[in-house]
Amino acid sequence: MLDRDNDLTAWDRDHFFHPSTHMGMHARGDTPTRVMAGGEGVFITDRNGRRSLDAFAGLYCVNVGYGRTEIADAIAEQARELAYYHAYVGHGTEASITLARMIIERAPKGMSRVYFGLSGSDANETNIKLIWYYNNILGRPEKKKIISRWRGYHGSGVMTGSLTGLALFHTAFDLPRAPILHTEAPYYFRREDRTMSEEQFSAQCAAKLEEMILAEGPDTIAAFIGEPILGTGGIVPPPRGYWAAIQAVLRKYDILLVADEVVTGFGRLGSMFGSDHYGMSPDLITIAKGLTSAYAPLSGTIVSDKVWQVLVQGSDQLGPIGHGWTYSAHPICAAAGVANLALIDRLGLVDNARTTGAHFRAALADALAGHPNVGEVRGDGLMAAVEFVEDRDSRRFFDPARKVGPAVAAALLERGVIGRAMPQGDILGFAPPLCLSPDEADQVVAAAADAVKAVLG
Repeated sequence: MLDRDNDLTAWDRDHFFHPSTHMGMHARGDTPTRVMAGGEGVFITDRNGRRSLDAFAGLYCVNVGYGRTEIADAIAEQARELAYYHAYVGHGTEASITLARMIIERAPKGMSRVYFGLSGSDANETNIKLIWYYNNILGRPEKKKIISRWRGYHGSGVMTGSLTGLALFHTAFDLPRAPILHTEAPYYFRREDRTMSEEQFSAQCAAKLEEMILAEGPDTIAAFIGEPILGTGGIVPPPRGYWAAIQAVLRKYDILLVADEVVTGFGRLGSMFGSDHYGMSPDLITIAKGLTSAYAPLSGTIVSDKVWQVLVQGSDQLGPIGHGWTYSAHPICAAAGVANLALIDRLGLVDNARTTGAHFRAALADALAGHPNVGEVRGDGLMAAVEFVEDRDSRRFFDPARKVGPAVAAALLERGVIGRAMPQGDILGFAPPLCLSPDEADQVVAAAADAVKAVLG
């Protein structure tokens, strides 16, 4: 076993190009290789037998937890019966057709069809193309700009990386690209004017959005994209009144709303969709992670009836739409999705995300909110974040070079719990599987409190 583990470590450093990794440090052996081997429930185990409570569900995605044989069996059965057929020119499989119906049955009111892909990034690429197609069919060729938000995350392709509002995904990639614009993030903790109420800050965000629209020209703005709750940008719930204020501006100028629900879709916030949770009425919805709980790669664009009718009009004018992926609606992935959504229902995981999430966030606040270096404990559903500051009263942030967030995340891992050091700030994030129990939530909180004490005193 030892020789095999050494081989894997060497092969990893010599051949494996890891995403979102410091390439030089990893290749030189300055950072560890951890080879994951198994998992059950909320726990993951590596090849050395070290067991960790995964309080980030992989990357917000293993919602039903690890080791669910129901999904594994559905994947195996589909692979034996029909491993692949394409979805072009009206082809489908029982799994893909069934899954599309299941999604629409759960989606917010007014949604009509599902276009399948493999990742949240490619789903947002689909959204961009559909937005442009939509306005061309309506005779509005200048209405093409898409407004995103700083600190938003929408993928790491060329255009989706442009939608993303985080420096890490732009630096040295010649991003962002036109016609993508960015407006203020709804990050109440980091507001400049600390005398503002949440409602006032929301009104300011809406006013800045309208100011941008007017400066660019309303006839040039096609869509606005946003996560219901900021995810990778810091796990930041919207301040009170935010989505109502933003949607009023969008309606005023006939601008489409894209809800990126890659993280929040299928229960993460204690509601089936974040759009319903926050009173959003989107024209397009992006889904991925929770659709299969990452047991197979699958994403989707949920298209509203309003947009669908224009797409049909375009096809009547121009013929078949010139957009497709080889693996769209892949039957193995679709079978995983069907089994996953059925399991979410059977286990009551949406309700558990709401109740256990409330318990987790309250316990986290009780344990850490009074610490002199904790600026805020925040979240919603089974998402939570702790933001660290050098001085709480003045809201003075640590020098980024100190890497306080990564240090706390490393100390947490030493205590058997996986959290995530979020980018652009000293922020420790949590998004555990939706099957997390109150006792397991308490384990996470105890380990987090001990890790903070170890790093910050």
